[in-house]
Parts: sequence; C-alpha cells; structure tokens
Amino acid sequence: MKMEHKRKALNGLKTVRGHLDAVILMLDEERYCPDTMKQVSALQGSLERVNRILLENHLETCVQDAIAEGRTPEIVDELMETMRYTSALTGPTKEVKL
Repeated sequence: MKMEHKRKALNGLKTVRGHLDAVILMLDEERYCPDTMKQVSALQGSLERVNRILLENHLETCVQDAIAEGRTPEIVDELMETMRYTSALTGPTKEVKL
C-alpha cells in the first residue's frame, strides 16, 4: 500500500471512530432522532471516502501490476466484485415492485 493512501485511510478511520463514539453518546442521551440520523449519514459519507482511498490505492498498485502481468480478465472480474460492495460506485439497490 502506498504510504500516502495508508496515512489518509488511517486518519479517516480514526476520525470515524471518534465520530461514532459521539453518535453513540447521542443515542445514550436520547437526542433528537433526525439529528442523530444526520450524524449517521455523515459517518457513512466518511466511510465511503475511506473506501475511495482504498480503491485508488488498489488501482494504482495491484491493478496496474496485474495488467502488466497479462492478468487483465482476472483483475476486471475482481474489480467488478469489489464494486458490488461500494454503493458510491453502484448506487442504491432497491427492488422495484411491479
């Protein structure tokens, strides 16, 4: 992992940890639900930013190496699988009832 990406990801996760503790305290104190929901949404956004950092690192390291080694189909399959877990890339999943 590139040190720059590692540093950013760790800093982001440490921030999330502190923010999560604050949201837990909001629940313990029975704060107004919409205020708590807003903070949970902010946490989700922070985690998505960390996920993008991890994806950027993967593209700049592992993916480039795999393509150079001629393993393009394998790495494309891996990326497609990875994107299933990244809602920022795939969008919301909602079943449409007909």
